Amino acid sequence: MAVLVHLLACAFGLGSWVAVNGLWVELPLIVNTLPEGWDLPSFLTVIIQLANVGPLLVTLMHRLCPGRLKEHLVIYSILCIGMMSCLLLALFWDRTTVIGGAPHSTAFFIITFFLALVDCTSSVTFLPFMMQLPANYITTFFIGEGLSGFIPGVIALAQGVGMAKCVNSTHTTGNNSSSEELWSFHTEYLPPNFSTELFFFFLALMMCVSLGAFITLNKLPRTFEMSTENLVPDTPVSSVCSGLDNPGTDTEGESNHGDREEGPSKVHPKHSIAQLCFIYCVVVWVNAVTNGVLPSVQTYSCIPYGNLAYHLSAALSSVANPLACTVAMFAQTRSLVFLGVLTFLGTGFGSYNMAMAAMSPCPLFQGTMLGEILIVLSWLCFTGTLSYVKVMVGVILRDRSHSALVWCGAAAQMGSLLGSVTMFPLVNSYRLFQAGDFCSSQCPS
Repeated sequence: MAVLVHLLACAFGLGSWVAVNGLWVELPLIVNTLPEGWDLPSFLTVIIQLANVGPLLVTLMHRLCPGRLKEHLVIYSILCIGMMSCLLLALFWDRTTVIGGAPHSTAFFIITFFLALVDCTSSVTFLPFMMQLPANYITTFFIGEGLSGFIPGVIALAQGVGMAKCVNSTHTTGNNSSSEELWSFHTEYLPPNFSTELFFFFLALMMCVSLGAFITLNKLPRTFEMSTENLVPDTPVSSVCSGLDNPGTDTEGESNHGDREEGPSKVHPKHSIAQLCFIYCVVVWVNAVTNGVLPSVQTYSCIPYGNLAYHLSAALSSVANPLACTVAMFAQTRSLVFLGVLTFLGTGFGSYNMAMAAMSPCPLFQGTMLGEILIVLSWLCFTGTLSYVKVMVGVILRDRSHSALVWCGAAAQMGSLLGSVTMFPLVNSYRLFQAGDFCSSQCPS
């Protein structure tokens, strides 16, 4: 029975962020089809931030009408909405409507909002439900939540999304007596190993698995004897790997668990006001650049090197967060100096990515293997280092108090919102970043 509950908890965690993570890793294929093109990521960052109205409403209900909100009904609703949204996305993701004389991906944006609403609301509903089970199963739940980013990334790698090649084409100019044959390169996108529609159907299947796991968990009698055997090390890191990005997930049950871990010999240092200000500034900055600023321009920094570079940077970055959680389980450091250095290093990688986006469509080392390797590694290191900082800052604040972690979540959301609303006009109104065709680019060699 204990192994079954662990498997169900892991499957339940799959439905937390699988839809949004799936959208990001599929973007290398979608941007070549939808009319927004390279500007599409900037729209997604704003839509995801707007979807935070879901957890806000749930939090207000808990505050204003305590005990009235039935969490299991909310979870049933959002998982069903998520499953239906993935199915609708598979059917209508490429449908456009004409607004203001130009085509827009209205259906894609509306469905994306509901998917983001599901994932954001899961932050404040899934974990409180898991608190009804023994603490050992919460770690397994977080493993499933980490897999919600890892599995879509692996599937996208197998799909081979957005692969392209340069094709030479010729056309004739002039009249019959004096004609001239001109040749040029253009980009031809190769078909993926399976379609975008099939990928979205796969996301719907994962949501269905999560819904089935929740139904089973909810029907299990609370009187059965659960094993206290812990299948994986139970550390504070597991509870903040997603809790930092999903504010409000730390609950009284989690705090009690932390109290049981605390012993007389385990004393955490007290932080001064200046140190706390530094910590919260780091939270705001890291979330601003990782959730708003850099994702908005990933297309401009990667596609000039070819769709393979964009594909690899998007897919590999999606597994950086669960990898950072795994590393943090075995290599924890609470040194603020080290975390500051790591934040500076991650910001350096992000600055390189931003510089390449600003230089689009002619970034450094374009058309060379070195350029492709550098941009992919830079995105991977940027996501990995700052994800580790998120985790360790969450650990530090979790050990301090419950309210400290709540304020950490608020700071994370504020940073994400500031990053998104700052970049949207820069990308879509002021046009500070320029798109270009990889094959027909006239960049100097």
